[in-house]
Amino acid sequence: MGTVMEQYKEKLRTADEAVKVVKSGDWVEYGEFVMQAKDLDAALAKRKDELRDVKIRVVTCTFMPEVVKCDPSREHFLFNDWHFSGGTRALQGKNLCNYIPLTYHEAGRFVVDFAPIDVAFIPVTSMDQHGFFNIGTSNSISSYVLEKAKIKIVEVNSSAPRCMGGSKESIHISDIDYIVESQTNPKLLNLPVLPTTDVDEKIASLVLEQMEDGSCLQLGIGAMPNAVGAMIAKSDLKDIGVHTEMLVDSYVDMYEAGRITNKRKQIDKGKMVYTFAMGTDKLYNFMDNNPVCASYPVGYTNDPAVIGLNDKVIGINNALEVDLYGQVASESNGFKHISGTGGQFDFIMGSYRSKGGKGFVCISSTATLKDGTLVSRIRPTLSPGTIVTVPRSCAYIICTEYGMTVLKAKSTWERAEALINIAHPDLRDELVKEAEKMSIWTKTCKIN
Repeated sequence: MGTVMEQYKEKLRTADEAVKVVKSGDWVEYGEFVMQAKDLDAALAKRKDELRDVKIRVVTCTFMPEVVKCDPSREHFLFNDWHFSGGTRALQGKNLCNYIPLTYHEAGRFVVDFAPIDVAFIPVTSMDQHGFFNIGTSNSISSYVLEKAKIKIVEVNSSAPRCMGGSKESIHISDIDYIVESQTNPKLLNLPVLPTTDVDEKIASLVLEQMEDGSCLQLGIGAMPNAVGAMIAKSDLKDIGVHTEMLVDSYVDMYEAGRITNKRKQIDKGKMVYTFAMGTDKLYNFMDNNPVCASYPVGYTNDPAVIGLNDKVIGINNALEVDLYGQVASESNGFKHISGTGGQFDFIMGSYRSKGGKGFVCISSTATLKDGTLVSRIRPTLSPGTIVTVPRSCAYIICTEYGMTVLKAKSTWERAEALINIAHPDLRDELVKEAEKMSIWTKTCKIN
């Protein structure tokens, strides 16, 4: 077999040489989040005229792929995303990208049993002295992809942090077919920290009141979860634990403020458990070779049964709409696709299984249309075409700036009453009228 350096030299290729293995009709995986194979993408685009019907998958595309730019007719490349980003939303509007529905904690079986993968392009860090390449900030489904793919090509990006496990955070050179050294070593995308509004901070303060010392935290993406993190960093809470899907900058703030210790967790004690990270250089520098961070495949981090093994799990996620039945929509506005199921469903279920756990869906009470009209985000029914992310039977705690309600064990009329009472006061009467038409408003119901 030879030494690891001999194997390295034997398997080293330019991007143009490596992509020659892709054939018409193949399925190709591109990587995830801020770890995506840009050099290999550019090289594959050059082969456009030689190929037809090459099907590509990515998780949350964070750059404009060359294979999409060069083929607006989609005769050569069919681009798909497991979880939409701003970029893929724009591409879908031009019919250049399709969504793959995914219950995130089931991704391992999705890949192993149902997703054909002919070639994997997976970004990694530089090889260590033992012959291991680290998959950086995006364990997620990459570890499953590397197990399944018929041909494995790694794209070495020396800018990526080496993220410790956990589990399956690395791949050995003996399991790789080809190595490509990135000629650009692109700096990882710095996700802007969104400014918080007064509404975000009010909702965050309500959630913070529900937290205790020793709580185990999951934060979703967005300004409001970041507002919670900022408040925790300034609070006097002790021994916060982390078991999350996504690691973001606010975890660094909480850790450096002494709030996060992970000492009271029931599993992975002492570790901040996550499956992918997106943030700024502050986060990526913190993660680099840091044993307090533990990278795991999503089948572990997001399994509701695993989540529930920790006590006092606090799951905090955003939504687009909630209807009076308690259905939560976080993926689309009507037929306009926005995001994906992600880990919201997983952590709502997992927090419910946790002793003392609480799963929050946090939503501002209103949205403002382009013409200035104020509309309720608590709606009688979801807009036509809207995708349900959390079914009404699983919804747990809904929170707006006007309060929160636990939906468990509430009948349809109790849900309508509770949700209308945390809607915007100016829009409650109209919601009552609609609830009456829907026969979910009784004579005992009242507006506080």
